[in-house]
Amino acid sequence: MLSAFLDLWRWDGTIGRGRYALIGLIGFAIKHNLDRALATFVFERDWGVFNYWISPFGPLSLTEVLRQEGGFVAAMLVTSLPFIWVGVALTARRLRSIGLPTWMLVGFFLPFLNLLFLLILCVLPAVDEEHDLKSPSSGWMDRFVPQHPIGSAAMGVLATNLAFVPIILLSTLVLGEYGWGLFVGMPFCLGLLSVLAYGHHAPRPFAWCIVVSTAAVLLAAAFMLAFAIEGLVCVMMAAPLATPLAWMGGVVGYAIQRRTRPGAASPVFPAVILAIPLALFAESAALPEPPVYEVTSELQIQATPQQVWENVIAFSELPEPQDWVFRIGIAHPLRAEIQGTGVGGVRHCVFSTGPFVEPIEVWDEPRLLRFSVTTNPSPMQEWTPYDEIHPPHLEGFLESEGGQFRLVELPTGGTRLEGTTWYRHSLWPAAYWQLWSDELIHRIHMRVLKHIKSESEARQ
Repeated sequence: MLSAFLDLWRWDGTIGRGRYALIGLIGFAIKHNLDRALATFVFERDWGVFNYWISPFGPLSLTEVLRQEGGFVAAMLVTSLPFIWVGVALTARRLRSIGLPTWMLVGFFLPFLNLLFLLILCVLPAVDEEHDLKSPSSGWMDRFVPQHPIGSAAMGVLATNLAFVPIILLSTLVLGEYGWGLFVGMPFCLGLLSVLAYGHHAPRPFAWCIVVSTAAVLLAAAFMLAFAIEGLVCVMMAAPLATPLAWMGGVVGYAIQRRTRPGAASPVFPAVILAIPLALFAESAALPEPPVYEVTSELQIQATPQQVWENVIAFSELPEPQDWVFRIGIAHPLRAEIQGTGVGGVRHCVFSTGPFVEPIEVWDEPRLLRFSVTTNPSPMQEWTPYDEIHPPHLEGFLESEGGQFRLVELPTGGTRLEGTTWYRHSLWPAAYWQLWSDELIHRIHMRVLKHIKSESEARQ
C-alpha cells in the first residue's frame, strides 16, 4: 500500500491508460470534495465544479481578489499543491508511455482544454500497445480517409465539421448555451480531429497541419452563417478566440500523428465527439449566474451642471454614427425621451434596435440621475444572407441592469460628466467577451456624452 502511494509521486517510468484514468477520477473526486468542504465550512462560501475554470469572485481584478479574499485563495492553493504534483507527474509518465513530448505538459494547466487533453491521454494506446493493434489497413477510419494528402485533408476538414454542426445546433438552439464547450472546446477539437484525420495514414508536415486546422474552423464559421446559427458580426468577434484554439488543436494533432503509429489515434475521434455534448449538458446545468460588470466613461464639458442636466435627462436626435462598430450593426443610441420628472419618472433611451426603458431611481438635480433598466433591445443587427436571424444570445445574453449620470462641478465652472452602466452577459469565457462588451459600452457612452457636450456648450 505504501509503495503504491509513493509510486504516485514518481516522475520516472510510464503508466497505462486505464490506471491513469482511474487515478485521475479518484484524485479529482477527492480534491473537489476537499475544496468544497474547505470553502463551505471554513470560509462559508459556495464552490462548484465550474469554479475551477470560472472565477467565483465575479469581475474583481486579481489585486482586489488578493486583498479581499487572500486567505481563501492561499488555503485553496496550499491544498492544491500535492494534487498538482501528482497530476503533473502522472501526466509526464503517460506522455512518455505514448511517446509524446513532455512540453505537452502545458495542456495540464489550460482551463477546460485540460479535460480534453486528459481524455486524449486516456484513450491513446502506449507505444508497446501499438504493436498489438491490427494493421493500419484494417482500421475503421481507413474506409473513409483517402491515402492522398489532399484527399485526407479535405476529408478531415469536412468530416469533423459534419460531426460538430449538430453539436453546435444543440448548444445554441436547444440548450441556448454559449460557453466554454462552444467557444473553447469545439474550435480546439475541430483543429485536433481534422489534423488527426489528415495524418491518419502517414505523418504530415507541421505547416500543412496548421493550414488544415485553420480550414476546419473557417468551414465551421461558414456553416454557422449558412444554417442561420450566427451572423457575420458575431463570427468575426469569436474569430480571435476560436482561431488560435484551432491552431492549438492542430499542434496537438501534429504531435500525436508524428509520434504514434498510423491509425493509432482512431480512438480519439469517438471519445472527443462524445465528450463535447456531455460537457455542454454539464455546463448548462452547472454554470453559475454571470456577475454584474461596470463600465464608467467621462468627459469634461464647458457648461454648468444645471445646463448639462437638461441634456442628460433627455436629448435630441444624434447624428448618423461615424464609428465603424456602429456602422456594422452594433446597436447605438439615437435619442433620449423622458416621461415625468423625479423618482417614478421613466426615461426611454432609444437605440437603433429599440428603446431601453429606464425607470428613475435617484433624481438629485443637478448632480445624479440613476435608473434601472426594465427593457433591453437587441444588442446588434446581424449581417446575414437571410432577411433576419434570431440567435438566442441576442435575446437576454447582454442585459443592462441599470445606469447613471453623475455631474461634478469643476473649479473652472465646467462640469465633469460621468456615465456608468451595470450589465451582465452570459457568454463564456467571460473575460474574453468582457473585452468586447466593455469596449462597445464605452463607445456607446462616448457617443452620448459627446452629444450632450455639444448640446450643452452650444447654449453657452
